This record gives sequence, structure tokens and C-alpha cells, in this order.
Amino acid sequence: MARKLDRINMVDIVTHLMDDFFELHGDRLYKDDEAIRGGIGRLNGRAITVIGNQKGQTIEDNMRTNFGSAHPEGYRKSLRLMKQAEKFNRPILNFINTSGAYCGVEAEERGQGEAIAKNLFEMSSLSVPILSIIIGEGGSGGALGLALADEVWMMEHSIYSILSPEGFASILWKDAKKASEAAELMKLTSKDLLELGIVEKVIPENENGLAIDQKKLMEDLKGQIHETFNSLERVPKDELIETRYNRFRHF
Repeated sequence: MARKLDRINMVDIVTHLMDDFFELHGDRLYKDDEAIRGGIGRLNGRAITVIGNQKGQTIEDNMRTNFGSAHPEGYRKSLRLMKQAEKFNRPILNFINTSGAYCGVEAEERGQGEAIAKNLFEMSSLSVPILSIIIGEGGSGGALGLALADEVWMMEHSIYSILSPEGFASILWKDAKKASEAAELMKLTSKDLLELGIVEKVIPENENGLAIDQKKLMEDLKGQIHETFNSLERVPKDELIETRYNRFRHF
């Protein structure tokens, strides 16, 4: 379910949630990475910066967005937008849907590990509220590069893990076909991770055995995001940063 091609994506969500959305491009170093989209908009009148992995729903879109797997310039673009949000005191909303950062030679040549590490370092001390929501796959450091937040939520049918079940099985048993067995061990579902305290909230996608209407789902999500930012904005900045730091040190 987390990998379905017709699953709601970052652009769909922004269309439903945001008013006056204005997309920003480029990392000011190399190029624009369409695996990560971001910009500024209004949610219930509040100006926020929104950033997220974008997967396509056709093979052509997925080729263009690299199946949501960002290159270093994608992470550098996201950090540029987050630092801009801090400068203008805007809260940050991140949507995560990636199997992991792109692991090709060219990404390593341009500093993939450094780009993700820089995001983690800078996000740990940003003075504005950060909310990250996993909407599909949340894989490896590629997901964590957008998930060092004050709160992390998951859609009901999403996953969040150190790597894919196939990769886990390949490392542990030298057999990617044991992915289902690996998934059980990894505790990567939203229910598991809520019980373990890794995420703060699960967004239901089904009600009484039926899929919740997308419009209603987005309206409910919009209200919850609004209330969370109301709460986080009341926290003194020093306390906000300290609490975020301690949240991740706890793990």
C-alpha cells in the first residue's frame, strides 16, 4: 500500500492543503532536483514553508522525479528553504515519501552523505517549529534528512525504516526474497512505530473497513497541522530546540 503508484503524493497534498502556494527551485550550487519539491504557501492563513519528496504516478513522472530518491542538490535545496523559513519565522512542514536517497556514483561524487548530515545538523537547531509527515515510504537517511522534526507523523499505510525490507533481507540472509520476513522483524509499520514511540501520530486512512474520502482526509489533516503549529509556536525557541534535540537523543 505504501508503494502504490496511485497513492496521494506531495503535490496532491499541497494542492488540497495550501493557498497561494509558490514553488521555489534550485540549491544555488548545482541544479534543481525534482525528487524534492518545496515552496511557500498559506495554511489556514498562516504562512509556512512546505517541502517534500515527489514520486510520480506514471513511469515518465517517476523517471523525471527519480522515483522520489533525491540527489545531494535536493537536500541542499530543502535546507536552503528551511533556513529561509527560519529567517522569516515560518514553521516548516515536510512530507516524506522515498525509499532512500539516490545511491548512484554521481550522487556520491557530489557529496550525498555530507548533504544529509548537514540537514540533520542544521535541523537540530532551527528555531522554528518543524512537522514531518511520512506519506508513503520513509527509507533510510534519505527520509531522516527531512524528518528531524519536533513531531513525526505517519499515514496509516506508510512505512518508516532504516532501509527497505529487500535490502535488509539481502544483508541479513543474502536473499531479497525474504523481504516479508524481514518486514516483520523491522517493525516498520505506523502501528508498530507509534507503539514504540518513534512517531507521535498516525493519520487514519480507513474507517470501518473503507477508505476515507480523500477530501475529508485532507480537511482533517489540515486541521491537525494547524492545531499542532499553534501549540508549537507557543513554546519558547530555546525550549523548542532543546526538546527536539532530546527527542532524538532518547532513541
